[in-house]
This record gives sequence, structure tokens and C-alpha cells, in this order.
Amino acid sequence: MSIEVFNESGYDGVNEEMLVSVASFALGAMDVHPDAELTITLVDEDTIADLHVRWLDLEGPTDVMSFPMDEFSQVSSTRPDAAELGPAMLGDIVLCPSFAARQAEAAGHSLAHELALLTTHGCLHVLGYDHASSQEEREMFALQNEILADWYDELAAQGTTFHPKPSGPKAFPSAADRQDLDQQMESGSIPAVGQPKASEEQA
Repeated sequence: MSIEVFNESGYDGVNEEMLVSVASFALGAMDVHPDAELTITLVDEDTIADLHVRWLDLEGPTDVMSFPMDEFSQVSSTRPDAAELGPAMLGDIVLCPSFAARQAEAAGHSLAHELALLTTHGCLHVLGYDHASSQEEREMFALQNEILADWYDELAAQGTTFHPKPSGPKAFPSAADRQDLDQQMESGSIPAVGQPKASEEQA
């Protein structure tokens, strides 16, 4: 995989190598072509709040937004795991470490784990997964947790450790767990995949 990380957040202490590792593992687990490309951008709360309102018409900052390439979204709309995906620019994942840090504290685990979880979540979004319905939500969160747990197992087998694997009840959350966490935050924590508003689509 070709995964580039751009830290424009001004937030120290983010392990970019870890983000590449978990994103590569997640995409590989979904049988994405090894030549596929992805970017991960870390931003501050003002920047992600602007993206949040511009693309989802939701006020306030959030933790992660995903922007699949339009042509890839159309090709993969039937489900990305239906067939092997060829090389492509998958899209962009935008993370806000400062917002994620507050979520991590509320959930009782490290920022590093929270960013790994959000990166996995973002990867599934760029591959066409969403959680607009209850069934989609359960399926996506179950898959997210399976991939994340398998990543930790793979690291352990390799003798690699980025950070300790958490064991708290919210470390591998169900959709209901994240909804409970949402209520503790100033705005929703995991929005649906970033899509332009109707007015922007017509512009």
C-alpha cells in the first residue's frame, strides 16, 4: 500500500508509523490491491469543524471524516469485498487528534488506540461501508473490531508494539457503545462518510 500521512494538526505525540501500519493492515484484510493509495491527514479542531459543516452540514468538530474518491465510490457501491480491487487512489481520511484525545479519555483507553480505531473506521468508509441503517452499523462496527483485534494479534506475532492493547469495555466498541460516548462529547463522534451537500453537488 502507498499510504501518506500529513500532520497539519500541531498535535505532538502521534505515531505516524502506527497509523500507516493499521491502515495497511485494514486495507489488506479487505483484499485491496497492494498498489492502492490512501492519504491520512491530521488536522486541528477548527479545520475539521469547517469540513464537518461544509460536507455534512453538522456543526462543531469531530474525530474522523472519510472522503472516498468519487469514481472508486461508484465502482465499489455493490460492496468492496465482492471482488479483488485493482490499484486505485482510494481517498482521504482526516483525523483530529485533539478531539480524539478527549474521546479516548472518556472511553478509558489511550489516544494511540483511539487513533488506530478511527483509522480502521475511516478505511472501511473509503471502501464503501457506512452506518446509515442499524444493520449497516452493526455490520461495520463488528468488522472494524475484528480487523483491529487481528492487527494487534499480528503485531504480537511479529514482536512489534506501538502501544499496549487495551482491555477496557469500550476499547472495541459496539455501535451502542459509541452512541453512549457521543453523548459525553460536544458533538457526534463518528459521522457518516463525508459527502457534499446537495447545493455543492449542483455547483
